[in-house]
Amino acid sequence: MIKEDLIKFKELSEALLEAENKEPVVEPIEANRLFEAVDLSLHEEGMSDDSLYESLHDLVMKTPRTATRQFFNQLFGGRKSKAVLGDLMAVMLNNSMYTYKVAGPMVGVEKEILKQIAHLVGYSEESDGTIAPGGSMSNFMAMVMARDAFKKEIRYTGVTEKMTLYTSAACHYSIAKNAALMGVGREQVRFIPTDEKGVMLMDALDQQIVKDQAEGFVPFFINVTAGTTVMGAFDPIDEAAAIAKKHKLWLHVDGAYCGAVIFSEKYKHLVKGAELADSFSVNAHKMLGTPLTCSIILAKDKRHLSDSFSSDARYLYQTDGDDYNLGKTSLQCGRRNDALKFWTLWKSIGTKGLENLVDHQFHLAEVARKYISEHEDYKLYSYGDSISVCFNYKNIAPEKLCTALYEKAALMVGYGTFQADTFVRFVTINADNSDQEIIDFFKTMEKFVAENESMLTGD
Repeated sequence: MIKEDLIKFKELSEALLEAENKEPVVEPIEANRLFEAVDLSLHEEGMSDDSLYESLHDLVMKTPRTATRQFFNQLFGGRKSKAVLGDLMAVMLNNSMYTYKVAGPMVGVEKEILKQIAHLVGYSEESDGTIAPGGSMSNFMAMVMARDAFKKEIRYTGVTEKMTLYTSAACHYSIAKNAALMGVGREQVRFIPTDEKGVMLMDALDQQIVKDQAEGFVPFFINVTAGTTVMGAFDPIDEAAAIAKKHKLWLHVDGAYCGAVIFSEKYKHLVKGAELADSFSVNAHKMLGTPLTCSIILAKDKRHLSDSFSSDARYLYQTDGDDYNLGKTSLQCGRRNDALKFWTLWKSIGTKGLENLVDHQFHLAEVARKYISEHEDYKLYSYGDSISVCFNYKNIAPEKLCTALYEKAALMVGYGTFQADTFVRFVTINADNSDQEIIDFFKTMEKFVAENESMLTGD
């Protein structure tokens, strides 16, 4: 049966690729019509293979197409074939990554990735890490390690002090959510203001820590961002490290979006001082073109991983040393093999190839900014050294424009807000795009506006 299903998988994949070429943006289904438009019902009795394949084909064809060159909506995109190959093999092998006994050589795959990324960050051999199911979870693990490093008894007695943590006002929303989950509380998160580019103000950070200490709070954690979700800004890690050292706080670099600049000789200066941080995270499913999800979290001192996440379970850990039983340093128990897809891509194109992916995304962003600056109907809000290109066109409300482009299946692009401004957020994270395809995005949008201007500018 598996052979027949694999043949059908190949047929479905080929049909999807053909459809993506013809219609890069699929016509969306209104949420309140979803169960009318697609048969998603489940029944007591099964159906024939032919009926199942027909239903699956319909479902696949109506699903948003995130790998096409007209998808600019999220902080991921594209499809690297060698990474897809690795992901498919991980599904076929179905190893769980918590013990060497059941994962075997796949443990080495993950460990090699972690070792090489630690080297690029500038960490010593005393570091280690794990692969988590997303950037939010990577941030959570860093926050838990910071909490436990501050006071080891917390793991047993719980949080009993007014612990405070510090992050940019432009940070990822997971920081506040994680504060609630780990028992610190959302109200103890201090959102530090930024400059006009979205970069956290270091003087304000230091002053807030001092103020909290004077008022009886207990600071324990600073989060800096390498690529904020809207503006794509980089906080100054080296300056934050000096403040963290001064006040004896844990420093974490949330590099989920753009931490991959560690691969680039040209852009790694944007994370200057990364080696000084206590933890560092990066998502390979963003700038590095790996299928969702592949999030890496590193600790400068590997002892913090085991201190916070290791629990004895003799029914699991029955062979080999702890260094090869990855469940000892993971938040999860059962865990899919998210390392293999990144390993096959890295193995295929090399570190230099990954560097080229990163550099090309910055190049595409510059192509977009240049186009915007040369056309008077546009207003640019973002800056260089970012792959988030924020703009408005003809003063059309960005919410209305982006929604109309989506509903009419013209383009998929989102909007964002920073300080008092709302704008189109165009992300050049798909390294498969060419310069011309970036220009084509604007031409398509301009044509769409010309054909629908009354709808877009009316009340």
